Amino acid sequence: MSESEGTPASPAAPRSGEKYHTIQGFTAIRDGIKSQGGGERAALGGKPRWIRAPMPAGGRFDVVRRIVREHSLSTVCEEAHCPNIGECWNAGTATIMLMGAVCTRACRFCSVDTGNPRGWLDQEEPARVARSVALMKLRYVVLTSVDRDDLPDGGAAHYAATIRAIRQLNPDTAVEALTPDFQGQPAAVETVVDTGLEVFAQNVETVRRLTHPVRDPRASYEQTLAVLAHARRHRPDVLTKTSLMLGLGEREDEIAATMDDLRAIGVDLLTLGQYLRPTANHLPVERYVTPAEFDRYREWALTRGFRECVSGPLVRSSYRAERALDGDNAGLDNRALARDAQPR
Repeated sequence: MSESEGTPASPAAPRSGEKYHTIQGFTAIRDGIKSQGGGERAALGGKPRWIRAPMPAGGRFDVVRRIVREHSLSTVCEEAHCPNIGECWNAGTATIMLMGAVCTRACRFCSVDTGNPRGWLDQEEPARVARSVALMKLRYVVLTSVDRDDLPDGGAAHYAATIRAIRQLNPDTAVEALTPDFQGQPAAVETVVDTGLEVFAQNVETVRRLTHPVRDPRASYEQTLAVLAHARRHRPDVLTKTSLMLGLGEREDEIAATMDDLRAIGVDLLTLGQYLRPTANHLPVERYVTPAEFDRYREWALTRGFRECVSGPLVRSSYRAERALDGDNAGLDNRALARDAQPR
């Protein structure tokens, strides 16, 4: 196991919600949220038939997995239990997670481990990521990361170093950076967008009313809007992007109001997906949004002027990111999905 993965020193992996010691010497919590000791709220009934993804398998999947392992990379595909890992890896794409697999925040929707890395960084990671992008022959790469509030700049310089390394080895590869909010620091945002990347993303995650308790107290709806707005002002040529999870108890008027807030600051791209509870310690699903509703919300977004809104039950912020400007919902057909979900 590599040091960059933030994995426990003990060969016996901790259970979800348990504390463990990483090989770097700091304490973390597996899956990000402490166990509630049996006091969790019961989940909704079984998932609807349209919430399904093929098992991750296939030749290209195995190639990407081997490169990820050999180059000691963390991917949000694995750490966040993404249901699309098989589809994306078989297409030869992966969302690479920088700065380890332990986040300083503990959002109640996210299954990434949480802890305090105390300034630890893998200085060789930028070069290793660039080599991996070359080996995977990626035309489009998404970089994301854990929140690193223990670093003065939130990790912005590390992002910039990684993007420059990718550019040097892979000049034809487009780069999207899905970053932390850097505690709202404008200079940190500028450090990233000045690298000449194609897309800068920061996720608003949910509507204003539900921001807390859905997100960590150090995050805020207003702070995310400010980060996106500053990126847009500083580099108007860089596309800005955000993502909204549905099914956490938001009302339709709140979805519309969030779209209005995002368009008011010039956000270009929006993704909408179904929240799925990663463990019993996380927030429960309040409702399952239907494929027809996802189509309707996409139309709302396009009517408001978003360049694209990729919307569907299993959509995540980096899902089919390279197709975000194709104008066809990244190839998704929610009507067909609804038909296939009908009982036979």
